[in-house]
Amino acid sequence: MGSALPLGEPAPLDGLLPASAAEGAADRAFGVYLHVPFCRVRCGYCDFNTYTSDELRGARQADYADHAIGEVRMSRRVLAASGVPARAASTVFFGGGTPTLLPADDLVRMLAAVRDEFGLVDGAEVTTEANPDSVGPDDLRRLADGGFTRVSFGMQSAVPHVLAALDRTHDPDRIPLVVGWARDAGLDVSLDLIYGTPGESLADWRRSVEAVVAQRPDHVSAYALIVEQGTKLARQIRRGELAQPDDDLEADMYELVDDMLGAAGYAWYEVSNWATTPEYRSRHNLGYWRGDDWWGVGPGAHSHVGGVRWWNAKHPAAYAERVTAGFSPAVGREVLDEPTRETERVLLLTRIREGIDVPSLHAGGRHAVAGLIADDLVDARAALGGRLTLTRRGRLLADAVVRRLLDA
Repeated sequence: MGSALPLGEPAPLDGLLPASAAEGAADRAFGVYLHVPFCRVRCGYCDFNTYTSDELRGARQADYADHAIGEVRMSRRVLAASGVPARAASTVFFGGGTPTLLPADDLVRMLAAVRDEFGLVDGAEVTTEANPDSVGPDDLRRLADGGFTRVSFGMQSAVPHVLAALDRTHDPDRIPLVVGWARDAGLDVSLDLIYGTPGESLADWRRSVEAVVAQRPDHVSAYALIVEQGTKLARQIRRGELAQPDDDLEADMYELVDDMLGAAGYAWYEVSNWATTPEYRSRHNLGYWRGDDWWGVGPGAHSHVGGVRWWNAKHPAAYAERVTAGFSPAVGREVLDEPTRETERVLLLTRIREGIDVPSLHAGGRHAVAGLIADDLVDARAALGGRLTLTRRGRLLADAVVRRLLDA
């Protein structure tokens, strides 16, 4: 049912934000994230705030869209009352869980509420995640007709025994079908992969990447498996039923996917993400990495506006109770101080291809750049020109790069 919420101060029942949240807001992009916390089956590796039908305890999946719409309407009032200038949403992202477990019409209604309350910029990116076995051609056409522009399929692997280890339920042969249906509906397509699953060989991984390239999606994400405490996978590893992911093998897998996608015409723009052209980069996720503002709707969803971060009640029943009563669903928040904001700025901007301005680093960070160049962790020419951008070796060791920039 997801990891614990972070520590922080209690959020006010009216949800109002401190005056600092409005400072400079007109110069920041604004996105909306809508969390749909339902899954048919809990994947053994997943630590997200998601619920199967027998875990809902008093919440009804059929009522969820109305509760989420209630928060969308509340969010506009809260931002206005907090002095945050009105901005149309540049991006809208439906994540989960499995958003497409809801009827397509519910997702379209939720998007319509965002459009009604905030407006959408011209050419706004509107994405939903989907499991390959959770949509058909009619669903995808309805989403496209309702304003969605993009679908991100959780493929994870093309190899049956790897999917089984991850508790994924779809047939890999379904991937070409759903990609074709999405294309026919006029949607951009992203495919998501996970590497480093216990029992997955380099040959297995090559097979999965080949299967992705064969579909020619606009965008590909490839994430190393992280073993989260409290998950079924962590328990299986602890009991010796599965092997701990191997760091060296995961590095080989990263280099392989980067080579194969590069040869197929994809370019990396964030450590774990590739696109055929800049047009197909995930603008919503870039907003996170660039420190823009977003409102997160739904149980356990996190929001960020102007250095203020808050999070909602986790369980759908508790979330619904607060929204129905007219209270903010936020249960905790933190106002980030300047050192924390600077740490996050370096951490996030370093991960993306455009990198970070070297002159914007503190003196110790600027001094560390020469050593990072010598260790082939950042691009020498770019750094000498004033931009710090990771090499492939640097992408493999991105956390170490950030530590050196911040600790110097």
